[in-house]
Amino acid sequence: MIKIAIFGAGGFGREVHSLIEQINEINPTYEFIGYFDDGIENGKLINDYPILGGINELNHYSEDFSIAIALGDPTIKRKVIEKITNPKVNFPSLIHPGVLIGNSKFNNIGKGCIICAGVIITVNTTIKDFVILNLSCTVGHDTIIGDYSSFMPSVNISGEVIIENSVYVGTGAKIINQLTIGENTIVGAGAVVSKSLPANCTAVGVPAKVIKIHEGRLL
Repeated sequence: MIKIAIFGAGGFGREVHSLIEQINEINPTYEFIGYFDDGIENGKLINDYPILGGINELNHYSEDFSIAIALGDPTIKRKVIEKITNPKVNFPSLIHPGVLIGNSKFNNIGKGCIICAGVIITVNTTIKDFVILNLSCTVGHDTIIGDYSSFMPSVNISGEVIIENSVYVGTGAKIINQLTIGENTIVGAGAVVSKSLPANCTAVGVPAKVIKIHEGRLL
């Protein structure tokens, strides 16, 4: 069994723990050891499992182990990952047993991804590192999703979409085919994206319109 912990002990972290348990029900793979979280005191129990510390304790953990980064905000997720220096850490991709994925020969999924129940990934897609696809998202053919991007429940991505790094897409949003979403962009819940969006912006509505430019957002 592979020792595994979760960074982030909030609601999504608890959902990721449930995902790990559901993987183990089908194929016993992971021994869950607890959570790392800089915002919660060491030793506190979260659903019967301990807080093992924060980044400092994670970087000094002496055994080989895996870590899942259960943080939805791409900017925070990227900053946390960049602080992890422990050579004993591995970043597996966690894929719920109920996920439907086309021929694996024609789909690529990077490291550290979290792909939740009900997700459908069709064919010829590329999902890069540390991507979150929350409950019941769909990813159409020939789509490329960049590092650190996060998609909340029931996001629909049509075919031939390019989503650059560190994009956040809110619950129930829809992205029409053959569009590009620039890096560090936020798409609001329920938005329908019918035109490509630039980097470093927030877009909301039906159809989605840019309402804010993030001058200082992390690149």
